[in-house]
Amino acid sequence: MEPAVDIPDAVLFCCTMNAVRSPMAEGLMKALYGTTAYVDSVGVRAGEPDGFVVAVMQELGIDISRHKAKTFDELHDGSFDLIIAMSPEAQHHAVEMTRTMACDVEFWNTLDPTIIEGSREDRLTAYRQVRDQIRKRLENRFGRPRNPLPTPAA
Repeated sequence: MEPAVDIPDAVLFCCTMNAVRSPMAEGLMKALYGTTAYVDSVGVRAGEPDGFVVAVMQELGIDISRHKAKTFDELHDGSFDLIIAMSPEAQHHAVEMTRTMACDVEFWNTLDPTIIEGSREDRLTAYRQVRDQIRKRLENRFGRPRNPLPTPAA
């Protein structure tokens, strides 16, 4: 893995409900790269807190239990250097947002683990896979983390 590259000053992650994928990405980015960038997350709509997200992030020592889902309309700061959309619907909103600001948009199509059915363990496995996929994409995009996280037990 390469050393950290120039990380944008402000990064926004977005997905459909700001309850699973974008809060995971926000939490991972903050944990991996510290205060290198201002990081936030939003959704097209505000979803409900998701206990599976809290559990799989806690496995890495990241506490997102206080995360409150918010929408694009609730952003306090609309000035970002990079928006990473994690669902097609969020990508559409991100592109619309960039009509009034200079900002790069990347689309990281990411599975919504809430669609997985089965036992609690089956569902946790799906959430872990999404978390680990996001972590890998962050490290590939931004380089070696300033704060390496533990690798969770399988």
